[in-house]
Amino acid sequence: MTIAVGDKLPDIKLIKVGADGPEPVQSAEYFAGRKVALFSVPGAFTPTCSAKHLPGFVDKAADLKAKGVDEIACTAVNDAFVMGAWGKASGSNDVTMLSDGNGDFVKALDLVMDGTGFGMGHRGKRFSMVVNDGVVEQINVEAPGAFEVSSADHMLGQL
Repeated sequence: MTIAVGDKLPDIKLIKVGADGPEPVQSAEYFAGRKVALFSVPGAFTPTCSAKHLPGFVDKAADLKAKGVDEIACTAVNDAFVMGAWGKASGSNDVTMLSDGNGDFVKALDLVMDGTGFGMGHRGKRFSMVVNDGVVEQINVEAPGAFEVSSADHMLGQL
């Protein structure tokens, strides 16, 4: 069953690149005790993700934080090195890049996208959510090929 408002996020290991290389991050610990604006993209460095989705959250970081968001995080079914490079390319430290390299997180959320027709394998759907102390307060899942409800601007309207 797909994750919904009021559900607790599953406890899954994600990876981020720190100063000393890849670091494991348990989702239960990461999301505990704070409000996180989380968004997921089908792939780092892909057109819509790089031109609109990530830049929107970078541009609106201060506005999101002014509305009570403690952390902004992006996840994708890419390895930690790709996510780290994409974060550096964005020119911002305002978004934490969390690698879901094996797709375990999106599988547990039931938000998997089949990109095999495009040579991308199975990825995460494009979505955003507001997570407060590990519990989903808002969730916005895009229709295939769309970019409307998962944007930073849409999330700001929900906060």
